[in-house]
Amino acid sequence: MGLSSALLLVAFLGWAEGGSSLHYLDGRSSRLSLEKTSDRSLKDGQCPHMLKHLHNGARISVQMPPSVEGHWVSTSCEVRPGPEFLTRSYSFNSNNTFHAHQFYYEDNHCTKPTYTLVIRGRLRLRQASWIIRGGTEAEYHLHRVQMVCHTAAVAKELSQRLNHSCRGAVKGPWDPSVAYELWSEDAGYDCSRELNFAMHEMQLLRVEKQYLHHNLDHLVEELFLGDIHTEPSQRLYYKPSSYQTALQNAKNHEHGCIACRIIYRSDEFHPPILPPRADLSVGLYGQWVSQRCEVRPEVLFLTRHFVFHDNNHTWEGHYYHFSDPVCKHPTFTIYARGRYSRGLHSTRVMGGTEFVFKVNHMTVTPMDFTTTSLLNVFNGNECGVQGSWQVGVEQDVTLTNGCVALGIRLPHTEYELFRMEQDARGRYLLYNGQRPSDGSSPDRPEKRATSYQMPLKQCSAGQPGAGGADGVDGGPQPRRNGCAGRGPRAAMTLVALGTSLLLSGRR
Repeated sequence: MGLSSALLLVAFLGWAEGGSSLHYLDGRSSRLSLEKTSDRSLKDGQCPHMLKHLHNGARISVQMPPSVEGHWVSTSCEVRPGPEFLTRSYSFNSNNTFHAHQFYYEDNHCTKPTYTLVIRGRLRLRQASWIIRGGTEAEYHLHRVQMVCHTAAVAKELSQRLNHSCRGAVKGPWDPSVAYELWSEDAGYDCSRELNFAMHEMQLLRVEKQYLHHNLDHLVEELFLGDIHTEPSQRLYYKPSSYQTALQNAKNHEHGCIACRIIYRSDEFHPPILPPRADLSVGLYGQWVSQRCEVRPEVLFLTRHFVFHDNNHTWEGHYYHFSDPVCKHPTFTIYARGRYSRGLHSTRVMGGTEFVFKVNHMTVTPMDFTTTSLLNVFNGNECGVQGSWQVGVEQDVTLTNGCVALGIRLPHTEYELFRMEQDARGRYLLYNGQRPSDGSSPDRPEKRATSYQMPLKQCSAGQPGAGGADGVDGGPQPRRNGCAGRGPRAAMTLVALGTSLLLSGRR
């Protein structure tokens, strides 16, 4: 992927994702315009308050350079592409060494452990990332990787599999509850490749601190590590350009985090077993908003707000894009709407529900001078009316079949994956599918996600107004790349405008 992929800006619940490459130029007018654009469907209630809180920085401080020393743990059962279900427990020492546990499971609630990887190595922080604003680049060096199986069946299956691909290192059948070497710097062998194992997540870090509920006694520290490629076979070669779900500091975590305490007390011979819970039915209704400023691959920052109308299976989506990692400086906003299918339980991803989304109506609002200039220099009516764009003024791009400048083509169909959970305080969370790491769109059933993006939080169970997308016969869930190869043109325009961050071919 090169410049073109960096500037293709669209992904359902992650859609149009390109604002971060642009400098923020007009603070006051953009702030007022942003408040105006958030008025549609946000008449009252918690939703506008929660979005405003995020756009004001959410009282989050970022450590630069980050201090990672300490013990960090997962806050819930995580889902990686594959799918893989796991929890993590990472310890970083003052001498720059680290000791990491990755606990893998059979089920999506992390109640049935299968095996654990124990990883030891050294981490060296480098410079602030010039690609992912707010992140820090790092180098890691592995010393040793061990595996402990937790059932006889898993021990037998993995030892046979690894003996076939790594002869000489794996000898004879394995037993459960015994540590076996997968990778050894001293012995000079590596059997971990069969598992597509890599710790490239250590190459990108970010530490955030915040005091919950304005309580100085309730500090929460979160460690974000680099994202995992959605295609397992590419993990060995992928350099992170976004983040995974955050780990929390074992000493400074949310008080209600039961999983944090369980994982903190666990080791490779006593894997964490999280409390069993039932899968929640995915009901797409009400309003949902981002919990934090979200980061997408290729330097993209945004917040999302969705309204689902289950009475007629229509939806509305608001995507607020920013030039900075705390979402204070808006660059452009997209409003989209459409329809979605009834959900079916996924046979591939335990706990997941499959939907088909279509989108065919969209408006764009440039929020700064640079984005406005980009839209105005495009020839032809392929993104609204040529030369008519103004800062803070919304324009309908449905009749031009989307917006070539932003890499968006309409109409568009995507095959989505959802799941729903409740957090420690009983609030409902909605997860949708992780965008493909190669920048493509899940526009075919076989490209449907097997893992999830950061969750949205329910801010209203009601449905404002009537039916949302009246007269629209296609279109839910925004998608990342509904354009047909028009991104390079947008990228070259940005170069001509001299914008600050343009990505070279990094993967």
